[in-house]
Amino acid sequence: MPEVMATENCIAEELRALAPRGVVKESEPLAPKTTLRVGGAADFYVEPAAEAELGAIVAFCARRGISFRLIGRGSNLLIRDGGLRGVAICLAAPAFSTLETRGESLRCGAGARLKTVSARARELSLAGLEFLEGIPGSVGGALRMNAGAMGAAVFDVITRVRYMDYEGRVGECGPAEAPHQYRSSPFFRERIALAADFKGRPAPRETILRTTATFNEKRWSSQPKEPSAGCIFKNPATVPAGKLIEELGLKGQRVGGASVSTVHGNFIVNDKGATAADVLELIGLIKERAKAERGIELETEVEIIGEEI
Repeated sequence: MPEVMATENCIAEELRALAPRGVVKESEPLAPKTTLRVGGAADFYVEPAAEAELGAIVAFCARRGISFRLIGRGSNLLIRDGGLRGVAICLAAPAFSTLETRGESLRCGAGARLKTVSARARELSLAGLEFLEGIPGSVGGALRMNAGAMGAAVFDVITRVRYMDYEGRVGECGPAEAPHQYRSSPFFRERIALAADFKGRPAPRETILRTTATFNEKRWSSQPKEPSAGCIFKNPATVPAGKLIEELGLKGQRVGGASVSTVHGNFIVNDKGATAADVLELIGLIKERAKAERGIELETEVEIIGEEI
């Protein structure tokens, strides 16, 4: 045990040396950093202050064989109760949240909130980005999962992405060079999103405000207010996942502190101090019922990471 402690202290010291202006913590609880509010701690938690610090940390992890994981704003994420081994990285520093106007486009850092991107586009009278308003995440996480709402998705409205590979090298490319699909971007399974150019189109601000208000009304009348990770399952080809779960009579189904939302069947909410194990058991129950009664293999949209206790 003393040898393990010495190794961990050494890693922490090296991380602090690589990110002198950033944040480095040990055994950091991650549940408060996720929208579902469940999960264990990370061995190490780092908020680099700039791209150079991020690159140094990624290269260090590669050399030492230490696993790392970007956690963003913690939406669409389920961390198991045993937490994360290695390093959890969050691009929360101001350097990663910049928004720069480029004609009818916005260059948005990976740490920028999607709500902020939508608001800035509205200020500039640029339409087409209103659907981002209610997605509870950051640009980086949205690129990783090709997040979408209201019939649109992130890769529909970007013209360029900036990224870092797992050896710390930075590059840029167009969306056609970054493979993506429904609620997934294989390109970012082995790369870190740093920024993206979002393309809008000129429109009267009043029109944009009306569209935003319509989207918000639809969203908040059909989604729960309790802590959740967003939609749990991808929509099957034959029926929306929420409708399927409702037809199976599973709205309100509970395991421990987690339950299927009574507002929308594709949301699992943490309304009574749930653990990740509660949520995972409920996911398994839903998948079993969908397969047994309808022959449908539900695929999770939420990303499940970390270790069991």
